[in-house]
Amino acid sequence: MSRDLINAAERAAIQRLADILALPVFERGWVWLAGAGPGDPGLITALGLHAISSSDIILYDALVNEALLKLARPGAELIFAGKRAGKQSCKQSDISHMLVSVARKGMRVLRLKGGDPFVFGRGAEEALTLARAGVPFRVVPGVTAGIGGLAYAGIPATHRDTNHVVTFVTGHGADGKLPDIDWTSIAHGSPTIVLYMARKHAGEIAEKLISAGRDAGEAAAVVSNASCSDQTVHVTTLSQLGVASAGSATPAILVIGESVKLRARLDWIGALAGNTRGPEPLQLVQVNDAG
Repeated sequence: MSRDLINAAERAAIQRLADILALPVFERGWVWLAGAGPGDPGLITALGLHAISSSDIILYDALVNEALLKLARPGAELIFAGKRAGKQSCKQSDISHMLVSVARKGMRVLRLKGGDPFVFGRGAEEALTLARAGVPFRVVPGVTAGIGGLAYAGIPATHRDTNHVVTFVTGHGADGKLPDIDWTSIAHGSPTIVLYMARKHAGEIAEKLISAGRDAGEAAAVVSNASCSDQTVHVTTLSQLGVASAGSATPAILVIGESVKLRARLDWIGALAGNTRGPEPLQLVQVNDAG
């Protein structure tokens, strides 16, 4: 891919930041598994920034904002290793073995993934391959979409008046089908449910939760392209979640629970865009706070 690299002064500033924070040296022969956040390049961590600017090879995913790749050092090799449901993509085993192979050549290898590498990101699978091969690695956590993406939508993952529990669920398994999950326990045990990669099966999930006793009129939202400039938020109800999720292949986070109603007052991006509707009245089901 073609890219405009940052200049020498900007590169020196990144190195100065790494020195001030006493960040670890990216040694040759190591693999760093780093999260790039949900989309906004500003959500990269300082350690992730340091990793990008220090690596010899970057294997990056489809959800990584390519603006971050401009921070790579001159001569660094960039390899697209993205995976998208329903599309031809790299096999996970090939990606994992490539990490081992290039690291053994003495390269500083960065595996750059959207969100957090250990939250539905296959980072643990890659780390296990590295561990079995005796390749040293470091995990660099990132902002996961289920927290950062919701924050950009004005929907808090937790709030003392709505929920003391939040559950993260994947919406499809390795085979692309809805995982065999105890939906009844989730329906009864978690006031707020955040679903990753669930757009395709949203209607089926909603049916399972309603059958388990969730209120069909409960607030829900579909956050597409979370934290990106083209982010959209569709507020709906649990019974209509399948309809709200249909007709698009863009990445989305689905959220179900009373905390969705807080968006009426916490839509800070809408406020920045000049949304002058004013706050809407809230009707929350209060959770008693024992603290």
